[in-house]
Amino acid sequence: MKFAICNETFLDWPFEKAFAFARDVGYTGLEIAPFTIATNVFDISPARRAEVRRQAEDADLQVIGLHWLLAKTNGFYLTTPDDAVRQKTSEYFQELARLCRDLGGKVMVLGSPLQRNLLPGVTHDQALDLAADCLKRALPTIEECDVTIAIEPLGPAEGDFLNTAALGVELIERIGSPHVRLHLDCKAMSSESKSIPELLRENRQVLEHFHANDPNRRGPGMGELDFVPIFQTLAEIDYRGWVSVEVFDYEPGVEVLARESMEYMQGVLAELQS
Repeated sequence: MKFAICNETFLDWPFEKAFAFARDVGYTGLEIAPFTIATNVFDISPARRAEVRRQAEDADLQVIGLHWLLAKTNGFYLTTPDDAVRQKTSEYFQELARLCRDLGGKVMVLGSPLQRNLLPGVTHDQALDLAADCLKRALPTIEECDVTIAIEPLGPAEGDFLNTAALGVELIERIGSPHVRLHLDCKAMSSESKSIPELLRENRQVLEHFHANDPNRRGPGMGELDFVPIFQTLAEIDYRGWVSVEVFDYEPGVEVLARESMEYMQGVLAELQS
């Protein structure tokens, strides 16, 4: 099982310090939030992209991709009826795909609830069509960069669009590309009526990427969620992607979040292997 961590976990740490610490505590992959490099992806120069990739490689970390794709941006929206805004958003996804490729990544996790929630007068079904249209426009570049968009369902606490894995799959099917697949997140799945193992089994054929966290917004093992059946199910379905730690509550501190999450996950693996 391959463990990664999302780089915004390290808040304002310099990249070299953050990357070195992540590797020291056992992570081998790194997931990048673009806003930690620049607010607008078009402002990230080729030189800066090469520098970040080198910093990860120097720390013996693999950049696995991007998430928080539209966070902290302005003027972009996935489900808007405004054709010009959807086109602009599609062009932004295309540049994100180039950034992902330039950093050595392969997956782009599409959550960003504030840029996809239902607008007044737009039904969920209409929003699915609008989101599919926006992403289809970006597909030629996404395919050229050999990157996969991983659609992320989010629970109702985050928004009102794609609240279940089934709805995420519906969007994937409307797009109909092998470069658009599913991302599943433990915190989000905890809001569904089905168990996390059940959701993993049901969606094994389209599962591209996986986030490990607790419903309390901290890392795995820092709340009530038991990861033994979750990791057991990932093994059963032969999931070969990354398990990436994503947290939202930083109160315990950077070092504690990163280290204790890894220690817990390694302990779960040891328990399963025994």
